[in-house]
Amino acid sequence: MTEAFINLRFLDILDILLVAFLIYELYLLIKGTAAFNIILGIFIFYITWIIVRALNMELMGSIMGQVMGVGVLALIVVFQQEIRKLFLLLGTRYNLNNKFSFETLFSREKEEDNDYHVKEIVMACDAMSRSKTGALIVLVNKTELQEFVDTGEQIDSRMSGPLLQTIFFKNSPLHDGAVIINKGKIIAARCVLPVSSKRLKNDRLGLRHRAALGISQATDAQVIIVSEETGKLSYAYNGTLHENLNPVNLIRIIEKVYEKQNR
Repeated sequence: MTEAFINLRFLDILDILLVAFLIYELYLLIKGTAAFNIILGIFIFYITWIIVRALNMELMGSIMGQVMGVGVLALIVVFQQEIRKLFLLLGTRYNLNNKFSFETLFSREKEEDNDYHVKEIVMACDAMSRSKTGALIVLVNKTELQEFVDTGEQIDSRMSGPLLQTIFFKNSPLHDGAVIINKGKIIAARCVLPVSSKRLKNDRLGLRHRAALGISQATDAQVIIVSEETGKLSYAYNGTLHENLNPVNLIRIIEKVYEKQNR
C-alpha cells in the first residue's frame, strides 16, 4: 500500500494562508521605510545560506551559520533604531484603542479642528520665514513624545500663531530647541531632539535640520523647519527631509499624513 506523497491537512492550508497574510501585512507596513531594506537583506542572506548548505559548501556554510547563530543579537545592536521604528509602526497601525475610542465618534470635528491648526501653524512659519526667524516644530501623530517633552519647558497652551512666533523670537529664552504641538496645544518648548547621523544631500543644512530628521526617524512625528539663514521651509517625516516648500504644499503634505493616520 503506497502512502500519499503529500499529506495536506486543513490546518496546513490555514498555516500557509496565515504566513502569506503576515508577510503581505509586513510588506505594507515597511514599504518605503529603511526597515524594508534591512529585512530584504536578511531574506537574501538566509536564502544564500540555504543554497550554500544544499551544495555542501562546508567552509562558507560554517561561516554563514555562525552569523545566523548570533544574527538576532547582532540585529538588535546594529539596527536598534530601525527595529524600534518598525515596532512603532506596527503598534501605530494596529492600535485598537485609537480605532475604537470615544473620540472617533467625533472624528469629523477633530479633522476640521486639525485642519485649522495646521493652517495656523504653517502661516506662522511663513511669517517667520519672511523675517528669517529659525524654528523647529514637531507635530505629534499617534505616538506620544513624553520623553522629549520632559527635556524642555512645559507650556500646555492653546496653539496660536502669535504665541508660536513669540517663542521663536531670537531674544526669547525659549527659542533654542523644538516646540512640540499635540491636538491643537503647544505642549512644550525648548525641547531637545535626537540628532540624525544620516548624511544630508545639502551640506549647508545644520543642526536644526538634523534634529528634525532624527525625531522623524525615531517616531512617527511630522516636523516643520524654518531656516534661520535662508528663511526656507523644510519638512521631515518618516526619515525623509523635504526642502524648499511653499506654505500651500506644506499644508497639503501635513493634512495628507493626518488623513492617513486617522483611517
